[in-house]
Amino acid sequence: MKYFLFLFVFLFACAVSGQENRFVSIPDSVNAVPGKSYHLRSIFITGNKHTRDRVIHREMSVKEGALIPSDSLNLVLDLNQKRIFNLSIFTEATIAVLKVDDSTIDWHIKVTEQWYIIPEISFQLADRNFNVWWKEQERDIRRANIGVTLKHRNFRGNLEQLSATAQIGYTQKFGLEYFKPYVDRRQQHGLGASFFFSKNEEMFFTTNLNKLQFVKTPRNYVISRFEAAAVYVYRPGYATRHLIELRYRDYRVDDTVIKLNPEYYDNGSSELNSMELSYRFDLNKVDNWNYPLVGLKLVGNFISRVGFKGIGFQNTAYVEAAKFYHLGHKWYSSNIVRARVMAPQRQPYAFRSALGVEPDYVRGYEYYVVDGSQFGVLRNSLKYELLNTSIRSIPFKYLPVLPIRLYPKIFADVGYVVNKFPGNSFLNNRLLYAAGFGLDIISAYDFKLRLEYTWNHLGEKGLFLHLNTE
Repeated sequence: MKYFLFLFVFLFACAVSGQENRFVSIPDSVNAVPGKSYHLRSIFITGNKHTRDRVIHREMSVKEGALIPSDSLNLVLDLNQKRIFNLSIFTEATIAVLKVDDSTIDWHIKVTEQWYIIPEISFQLADRNFNVWWKEQERDIRRANIGVTLKHRNFRGNLEQLSATAQIGYTQKFGLEYFKPYVDRRQQHGLGASFFFSKNEEMFFTTNLNKLQFVKTPRNYVISRFEAAAVYVYRPGYATRHLIELRYRDYRVDDTVIKLNPEYYDNGSSELNSMELSYRFDLNKVDNWNYPLVGLKLVGNFISRVGFKGIGFQNTAYVEAAKFYHLGHKWYSSNIVRARVMAPQRQPYAFRSALGVEPDYVRGYEYYVVDGSQFGVLRNSLKYELLNTSIRSIPFKYLPVLPIRLYPKIFADVGYVVNKFPGNSFLNNRLLYAAGFGLDIISAYDFKLRLEYTWNHLGEKGLFLHLNTE
């Protein structure tokens, strides 16, 4: 799978490392004196050979000329280091304080840029997760996708994202994406556009006993998809984002699918043609956007979909609330709630998926799919920071520092799916619960690996692998 080579290097680095170092560190250049404030005269930035200074300044909570209480200086430094690092375009970010006189200081920000033009040659499994592919699909290598994505994550040094994707294998896909986060001087408004075309010789057409059933039409594509979207983003502050998207969908399935499941689209149609308008609100007050340990995250997503073929009118509301706690020393906990409601409740099969498709699932039920119009999930975790280190002096220009973080954990999840038309599914309309223990592995370039051993309420247990956060 994608990241396997990275994982090998990563684990080797764990074995040879012994140096303790945070992703970001707080310098002790200036002593705290109660009641005293420092005037921040200048902010100097080095290491950003490609990234423009204004992009970094946009993320910071203080500007040149600010007065900073001396007893709050370390907190302000820590906050701003994390904000800069959360841009996800640097492998390292540090701030050094230079004392000019008794009441004046300068900040020297040093960043190490990532490799922004990343030709990703990916090997990804088409199935919902690694365990489904390994066990139920019997490690069939034909159910893999080999793709090349040429992506620039910091185009022209303005955080613009430009990417082109070509993929062959189980899903053949081609797509283009462009997003400019700031189109105004105040850096609050952004615009983007994308389109994708894909097709498959195999697809799932229904759910039987909470298992997906597949149909294949060799030498003929069973489904083709075209999507085009335009997006507007308003970001008034560091942690708040509003997103409005207009998306057009044109999906076509082979007549074989409709014969097997006349409810795949509405009215026995073999074509889905729709326009949807969505609004998303994000409040992200966590310490690390890639792998949060402390803070609050809120997400609200509201979609209105109008169908011309294959679907009527549909409203969907999705919410997520997550709270992350530092319990003391190296102990952390988290509570994450996700929920969705949909109206009307009876929808074509193509829109019924509830739990079982990442990130919405109850851990321990990775082998199952639970369809329905409404669902709720609660995830609870307790973890310990076993290792937080960095391997330095790596002979690679865009990865001079390899951060490594290990978090063993225990967890417990509960979930529920409402479905007035469950058919022969046995996990609908009942409480799902599971518990287990695991290990999270975190590193550079947003690398995440979760190894989890889980027991569910059916008495089943197993080891599961995921390449994302909770």
